[in-house]
Amino acid sequence: MSNNAKIAAGGVAAGLILLIWLPWWAALLIVLGVPTAAYLALDPAQRRRLRRVSRKELGH
Repeated sequence: MSNNAKIAAGGVAAGLILLIWLPWWAALLIVLGVPTAAYLALDPAQRRRLRRVSRKELGH
């Protein structure tokens, strides 16, 4: 199993656990809100660099 597959499986498992413990809207807010907040915390130069690289390059 590749690293990306392990991360994806962990994300799905965490999402399912959140859905069991929290209402669906709270779990959705956490799953979508954390990556959005992290992206918005970057400065404009970092955002441009992040948009330029492909997803495959992000893992390296």
